[in-house]
Amino acid sequence: MPAEPNVSLADEHAAGGAVLLIVDMISDWHFPDADKLLPAALAVAVPIAALKARCRAAGVPTIYANDNRGRWRSDLRDVVETSLAANGDGARITQALKPDRDDYFVLKPKHSAFFLTPLELLLQHLKARRLILTGVASDQCIATTAVDARMRDYEVIAPRDCIGTQTRERDVRMLAHFDEALRVPTPASAEIELPHAQRRHDQ
Repeated sequence: MPAEPNVSLADEHAAGGAVLLIVDMISDWHFPDADKLLPAALAVAVPIAALKARCRAAGVPTIYANDNRGRWRSDLRDVVETSLAANGDGARITQALKPDRDDYFVLKPKHSAFFLTPLELLLQHLKARRLILTGVASDQCIATTAVDARMRDYEVIAPRDCIGTQTRERDVRMLAHFDEALRVPTPASAEIELPHAQRRHDQ
């Protein structure tokens, strides 16, 4: 049996076993169909920021999962700086959701935040059991991440005002799929109950 590691990937445990996952919201938006997805991302940025503020106050950690558009040469700072330098709506989203110093970050090569990333190991260290899933696109990266999380027996919540995709019609279909097929609740973010705890760090 392998020995217990001496050093944890995470300094603390997730309050109430909950984690906020923000998928593909920090970007320069230079990819095919970005112009169609950007309005949806802009619309959900403010609700995600409000939810993140509530999570921080409750001791619920935030994990950012982003595509490795830097071909594995990116890190959190590079992704943020590239997005801000692009200006426009993408930079506005990043300003609203700029990571804090105690947030976590994983790079992903494909749609799911679990595929070939350290996310599952990080969640184990945080002792997380419940994922609050936010970001874009609801019928692509959010959907595949939700399926992978459910296969790993995590409880998943996808607040409907914090996820979006290229068109309203596609989003409506995906919300129905979450409810009917995946058994993933899609409440408004303000309805999500968070643990009663003090924030983890003073800023």
